[in-house]
Amino acid sequence: MKILVTGGAGYIGSALVPSFQERGYDVDVVDLLWFGNNLPEKTKVLKKNIFDLNKDDLKEYEQVIFLGGLSNDPMAEFSPKKNFIYNAALPSYLAYQSKEAGVKRFIYASSCSIYGYTLNELYDENSPVTCSYPYGISKLQGENGCTQLKGKNFSVIALRQGTLAGYSPRMRTDLIVNNMFKNSMLEKKITVNNPSIWRPILDIRDGVNAYLRAVQANYEINGSFNISSGNYTVGQVGDLVKEEVEKRTGNKISLEIKNVQDFRNYKVSTEKAKVVLGFVPNYSIKETIGNLFENLDKIGNLGKEEYVNINVFRKLDEEI
Repeated sequence: MKILVTGGAGYIGSALVPSFQERGYDVDVVDLLWFGNNLPEKTKVLKKNIFDLNKDDLKEYEQVIFLGGLSNDPMAEFSPKKNFIYNAALPSYLAYQSKEAGVKRFIYASSCSIYGYTLNELYDENSPVTCSYPYGISKLQGENGCTQLKGKNFSVIALRQGTLAGYSPRMRTDLIVNNMFKNSMLEKKITVNNPSIWRPILDIRDGVNAYLRAVQANYEINGSFNISSGNYTVGQVGDLVKEEVEKRTGNKISLEIKNVQDFRNYKVSTEKAKVVLGFVPNYSIKETIGNLFENLDKIGNLGKEEYVNINVFRKLDEEI
């Protein structure tokens, strides 16, 4: 099967592409390479704006995966305009062109951020979405724009991802688990801004597995699916990172507990993904931390500015 991964040189794509190639899939990538190129040398990478793709460019692919757009709240709040262009309009445009080209399936990287602030409930895909922040709003708009194009010969799957964590060749340290790991290693300190807030955490290896399950699903399957490795409070995450880093390094890690108001609070059910796609998560936060330790030599300096997406995005914005 030939697959196009747009935005495929980022954090997810740099782990997903080699995993798919190992399974025999023929994978090409389109990416503006904002964060460089850490993909296997054999990968065909086209440095191009996704908006410049048309149906003729897509005819050779059986499936298209959209991993592009802005990746988190800081980037979205820095440039709301670009956030809505790249997270809402861009995937809708690509899904439309894919359908016109005869692509059989379109997979959209959505986010659990769309749920906004929830009370003490486990949210499934039929639960209301209440996010009032640019990032979550745009991800929902992108999801809706793609899924409404589904039809008899065009399957659309949206994966509502939890907060990603773990090692990728295109590393990030601006994600909650990775950030706490970085601070515990560099400063021997973890700051917990609000211990009671809930987050679904997604080990990147479970994330890659979710995309694999979506690619292999029957073409009659459509819809949105929550994807996470587990639900944790931010306080739990801090305790787990502290415990694992202390055990592996022998260093004493301090915790600073604050009570910063946060309007993002959600925990999700992944039962639908299990039943329909066969997605079963395999990794706990402790195993995610172990994965980071195992790849410390590859990561190098945890304090690199380019490991924080907003730092790269600001510099790019200044150059334009």
